[in-house]
Amino acid sequence: MMIGVTALALMLAGAAAEKPVVVVQAPDAPVRLDHATVVMPGEGPPVLIYAATSTTDDPLDQFTVMVFVFDAQGVLKTRQVAPGRRTLDPRSTKYSSMVLDGGPVDAADQIVIGVNQAQRVGSEDWWRAELQPAAEAAKQTRKP
Repeated sequence: MMIGVTALALMLAGAAAEKPVVVVQAPDAPVRLDHATVVMPGEGPPVLIYAATSTTDDPLDQFTVMVFVFDAQGVLKTRQVAPGRRTLDPRSTKYSSMVLDGGPVDAADQIVIGVNQAQRVGSEDWWRAELQPAAEAAKQTRKP
């Protein structure tokens, strides 16, 4: 069942906590992510909510978001890719969400996200970026 971001936000209004997210981006990325947060509900998996903005003058057919979850010591626990997000008009912003059900997310974990691929309308070619090095560099290691 698909639900909109507004409906999701209303459902999670009584959520236990929000968790900050670190956003990484390749220099030539056709999509920029902003306003990213993770809602940690009292029950069920956490939900990532974010804004995706096109940085190009070309319409995008689809793009994917990659999420890295690091434990408190900075060790990568899970990596999850969202199904392709559809249609992003030139220089426009779209709000979206993603259920983080690739593994458990603890309160001490760090979440890093970014766009790892995009495809322009009418093109067979994909723009791609390897985000793991940037995610590794962006995480903060905490000492136990």
